[in-house]
Amino acid sequence: MSVSQIIRLPPLPSIRDLIKLYKLRAMKELSQNFLMEPRLISRIVRSAGSVKDCEVCEVGPGPGNITRSIIQNMPSRVLIIEKDKRFTPSLELLAESSPVPLELIFGDVMNFNLEQMFNEDNKMEWEDKCPQIHLIGNLPFNVSTPLIIRWLKAISERKSAWRYGRVRMTLTFQKEVAERMVAPIMTKERSRLSVMCQNWCRVEHKFNIPGRAFIPKPNVDVGVVRLTPLKKPIINLPFDIIEKVIRSVFSYRQKHCIRGVE
Repeated sequence: MSVSQIIRLPPLPSIRDLIKLYKLRAMKELSQNFLMEPRLISRIVRSAGSVKDCEVCEVGPGPGNITRSIIQNMPSRVLIIEKDKRFTPSLELLAESSPVPLELIFGDVMNFNLEQMFNEDNKMEWEDKCPQIHLIGNLPFNVSTPLIIRWLKAISERKSAWRYGRVRMTLTFQKEVAERMVAPIMTKERSRLSVMCQNWCRVEHKFNIPGRAFIPKPNVDVGVVRLTPLKKPIINLPFDIIEKVIRSVFSYRQKHCIRGVE
């Protein structure tokens, strides 16, 4: 995207200044880590593909680092879902300054239904191209895996955001989790998560972010993953059945895997 195609936000305090101004700190109990490097933030948004004229839902924006980059890429609308109300002043300031509509919703994404959140004009048939809707998020580590499992179930049932079609997701995970998500068959990284993700989505491990890029610095690196729902799942059975079988299989060591199937 050329410089002329990027929206320039009105002058705003830097995220670092906002964190100091409102005395914000990442809460360990919420597994919060702030990404402060603009180059890496922009790369996350680019990994989603073009968001120009699209609706973008960002999960867990925190003080708004990634949100700023999303806005600069000219979406038609931005919806942000945040659990921690300490970020209200920072996010409201960004919403007031945004040249594109920005809606702020406080709530726990684990209990949030995206069924009615997007424009019906963006709805596509499942077999058609992906709708102009994106989900983007720098997820807390304690939420990322349970959330993707919940969303895979919604994909299998074509509910929540996936009522609108094959909505794409660009999300962060611990590097080891990202590697398991894309692990090929017959590799040591292959896991329950590998099978579940790859059964319903094309999974791409786009790049890694070193832990030192975050504040506070986590003990692990982070992987950015893009998931695009498949037109047809590899195994076309109900989600609960597949999950039960896969969970049973991977509860045994690999050499005894046949016992899990039995």
